[in-house]
Amino acid sequence: MKAWVFTEPGKHVLTTVDDPKPAPNQVLVRVKACGICGSDVAYHFGKSSLETPDGKGPLILGHEFSGEVTEVGAMAQGLFRAGDRVVLDPVQYCNACSICKRGYPNLCENKAVLGVSADGGFAEYALSAYTSVHKLPESVDYITGALTEPLACATYGVQNLQVAPGNSVAVFGVGPIGQMMLQLCKRSGASPVYAIDVKDYRLAIARSLGADGVINTGDAASADYCSDLTAQVKDLTNGMMLDRAIVATGSVEAMEAALAITGRRSVIVFFGLPGDDAMVALPALKSILWDKTIRFSWLAPNMWPKALDALGAGLLNTGPLVSETIPLDQLIAGIERAKDSGAKPMRVVVTPG
Repeated sequence: MKAWVFTEPGKHVLTTVDDPKPAPNQVLVRVKACGICGSDVAYHFGKSSLETPDGKGPLILGHEFSGEVTEVGAMAQGLFRAGDRVVLDPVQYCNACSICKRGYPNLCENKAVLGVSADGGFAEYALSAYTSVHKLPESVDYITGALTEPLACATYGVQNLQVAPGNSVAVFGVGPIGQMMLQLCKRSGASPVYAIDVKDYRLAIARSLGADGVINTGDAASADYCSDLTAQVKDLTNGMMLDRAIVATGSVEAMEAALAITGRRSVIVFFGLPGDDAMVALPALKSILWDKTIRFSWLAPNMWPKALDALGAGLLNTGPLVSETIPLDQLIAGIERAKDSGAKPMRVVVTPG
């Protein structure tokens, strides 16, 4: 099969490799669509290490993908069959360690991650443990199906946010996952919901998807620019500040701003990944006196059925979240455009088949 093999920072090779063969506990899938995540961009440009034993390649990247089952291992017979339309949870939990048995599979001590520590979806075919394979609803196409992984993560983040009807919410960072969070908050009855970002094109999409207000904290030329976010939120809320804030960016400044603009009994969720050595300054006394809850959100434990149900029911508008689709041989150009904010990227999706 054709596959892009990542070997070292800045170097991907489109080559022919042996067709993968499923073990008894695996399913073989013909990849139909695979999104380019920000982590794929970071791996390609050497900004982040893989989760392989040495942190390096060779490895086939890509962890947000959908496809068609072509072969089923002996243990999965009767559960799946050739022709099934599926999505794959890339985080392949062991389901046997003490952490998994306590109900925290996202923290599994023995997990493999497709596209991060095991071969993933930037190829014509991919393997997955059958326990991580989910059938697509009939109404969901492969391109939309490739958004299931980020949606599952967004769903877990919003669940941790504990949104109730009438809560006021800020979503920091409205890339594809932030846009999903915004819609999930609106569907949960939150109002008003504010989108906060540094790029007008992302804020324009957020407005079209239901944001009650948008704020640009990075571009002084923007009509929505705000130089003092805390003061603006104080004005908007008559001094009460916001009930909820979720930070879908790794920006430390955004994390600290979320702490500053939230009020009494508020809940703040940190979702985006900062750098290895990043530190967040916490206004400790005020956070205690205002009885705040600060949560962190990692991956998507037990969220895949919920995410697929949401897609199947049409609860989210995913159309604006895919900025382009490209064939497999254009992966590198797609990675470069995903990194280039001037190209106004959302999710670039590779379509191998």
